This record gives sequence, structure tokens and C-alpha cells, in this order.
Amino acid sequence: MRLTAPPRQNTGRRDTEGMAVASFVLGLVGLIVLNLVLGPVAIVLAVTALRRDTPRRTRALLGLGLGIADLLVLVSLMAARGTTAWTVFG
Repeated sequence: MRLTAPPRQNTGRRDTEGMAVASFVLGLVGLIVLNLVLGPVAIVLAVTALRRDTPRRTRALLGLGLGIADLLVLVSLMAARGTTAWTVFG
């Protein structure tokens, strides 16, 4: 009879690392395009990663900050131009 170790359970820690990185990237891209969509997604991913105790805490906090910045950029553009659309070229 052969004794083997019980199967390892996946704790999801690796998933939280991915969430933290994704929130950072989406928050960064959201500053340029689709800030109405990418900002809230970055915030949700960052908060979820932080609640699950991600080892990439700094990256998740940066993603949270960038997600909030996305929404602030959107609000300031709406106040300045009266629209959600903006272009770099004028």
C-alpha cells in the first residue's frame, strides 16, 4: 500500500496576483481610452484582490488609485466639454 500526500488545494492566491496586475493595467489604459468602463472594472478588481489578501498589494493599490483617477478624468472632461468623448488631436 502506497501512501501519498493529499491533493493540494488551490488557494486562489495566484488569481489575486492576476487581479492586482489586471487592475493596474486596466486603470492605466483607462486614463487614455474607455475610462467610463475601465475605471470601475479596475476598482472592482483591485478591491477584490485586496480583500483576498494578494501578495501584490502595492500593484492592487495602484490599480485602485488609477481606477479612481479614470473616473475623475471622466468627470472633469464632462464638466469642461460637456461630453464624455475627447481626443488628443484637438
